[in-house]
Amino acid sequence: MKVSLIICTYMRPKSLLELLQSVQQQTIYPNEIIIIDGSTNEKTRIILKENSFEDLKYFLVPPKHRGLTKQRNYGIVRVGEEMEIVCFLDDDTVLEPNYFEQLLKTYQIYPEALGVGGYILNESQCEFVGYDYVPKVEEYFFDGWMRKDGSRFVLRKKLGLDSDCPPGYSSLYSHGRSVGFLPPSGKIYEVEMLMGGVSSFKKNIFETLRFSTYFEGYGLYEDADFTLRVAKEGKLYLNTSAKLNHYHDASGRPNQYQYGKMVVRNGWYVWRTKNPKPLLEAKLKWHSITILLTIIRYSNTFTTTNKKEAFTEALGRTVGWWSLIFNKPKR
Repeated sequence: MKVSLIICTYMRPKSLLELLQSVQQQTIYPNEIIIIDGSTNEKTRIILKENSFEDLKYFLVPPKHRGLTKQRNYGIVRVGEEMEIVCFLDDDTVLEPNYFEQLLKTYQIYPEALGVGGYILNESQCEFVGYDYVPKVEEYFFDGWMRKDGSRFVLRKKLGLDSDCPPGYSSLYSHGRSVGFLPPSGKIYEVEMLMGGVSSFKKNIFETLRFSTYFEGYGLYEDADFTLRVAKEGKLYLNTSAKLNHYHDASGRPNQYQYGKMVVRNGWYVWRTKNPKPLLEAKLKWHSITILLTIIRYSNTFTTTNKKEAFTEALGRTVGWWSLIFNKPKR
């Protein structure tokens, strides 16, 4: 299967270079690599000129096409006609040598798959405890693996607000557990959401679907929205043997106030993608969890060392929630 790799980048030349060097070490090398650069300087172009990579195409986008979802759509229309699989990687990831081999293996095992995601190894906090293990309230247990649950999930359990779905699925009141809660078991799991920066899709789905430009700039949760829409058309899988590491380069991220607003407003948008006409119970649970998480973030002002960041994010969440009364996101 012919593979096109799209990497959208913004002001991260060193991280991008590390990723491309790990791509160079792959057991299966992509048929084309498309770099979509939204940077406002020349550093990324210069570093790519100084370091040669086979079958690489570089595009510096004009200002009107900057932003994660816009850049992804910009890259999609530049994929070669003969390509069959389109992969997306965040520019601050580094791949294990058989990443693409494992992705393509998944499409061979499940030919009906419309998309396949990879597994972020350095964010896994699981340990295998056996299938008969009985987890404590402060633990999360799935498929024989256990991890410590964060305080917000523990509190949600006690209040009856935890997700009623397995990882990678969105409940009718959203606020589910991401694919990051899946264990490093080596298995392939069916899901309905993938992380956009470690994902791949059959090229033909882009004939009818694109990333929503509602998610401007940083694009928080744009991947959940897109993959939920793809999942309505067919099956998605995550292969925990397709491993990579994600190093979360802080450059190019929004400030904490804007991030807090995005968490709430973008979260509402994604919730309505899954459940466009929620019943009263789902509405009450979504708002209850949103308010609870905001209160927890305010409390972090007193319990963490990053007091300013916690307060400004909580303030952004508050403003974002109140804005839903007067100005809901247009879907």
